[in-house]
Amino acid sequence: MRKRLGIISLFVILFIAFIIVWNYSYQTGLEEAYVPIDKKESTYIIPSEKGVFKRFDNTIDYANMPVDENHQRTLKTYYNNRAYHGAPPSIPHPVKNDLTVGENTCLQCHQNGGFTEKYSAYAPVTPHPELVNCRQCHVEQKTNSLFKGFKFSKVNAPKVGVNNALVSSPPIIPHQIQLHESCLSCHAGPSAPKEIRVTHPERINCRQCHVLNNKEIKDIGVFIKEIKNE
Repeated sequence: MRKRLGIISLFVILFIAFIIVWNYSYQTGLEEAYVPIDKKESTYIIPSEKGVFKRFDNTIDYANMPVDENHQRTLKTYYNNRAYHGAPPSIPHPVKNDLTVGENTCLQCHQNGGFTEKYSAYAPVTPHPELVNCRQCHVEQKTNSLFKGFKFSKVNAPKVGVNNALVSSPPIIPHQIQLHESCLSCHAGPSAPKEIRVTHPERINCRQCHVLNNKEIKDIGVFIKEIKNE
């Protein structure tokens, strides 16, 4: 009799344990999947997707705009209009209203690009039209030479065509994309430098194929930290 009660008790205990384990497993299965957040940032500059699809409606327009072969922008002119690599471009033409901070005055030409009769050129497109205080970062050119030389640490601009993982693979993004979220602004249309003008502006999900180069972004982050510490 005692042996039978012992077997029954053991069976009940095992059955209860099974119910507890099964219920725990079932409840765990109902929880939503999640990606654990690593508090240690792998990059110093956090990329944003804010402007990636900003100009979806303009992609076909960029592809159909005629290119003036004799008056194209180049990477040389692109970088010459900046104090250093990564700096905001200066304003290379007279400002319409010296009292304005930008907003509609600048965005008339630079929000969606297009041909500007006054300068007989295509206006470069801003990648961040939501930032309307343009002249907080972009300044008008007053001289073509420096007043005084300085020893600013130089960051070399990325080279074109040398950052592919394989011969036929899509090139990686060699620069940080903070304030450059809209790839089409620099890489599509006749106002884009010819060396980096993309052949397929209609494929708007650029980062589906092109990935960030975390090493160079990290190097820029270290450089910025060094400047701040000085």
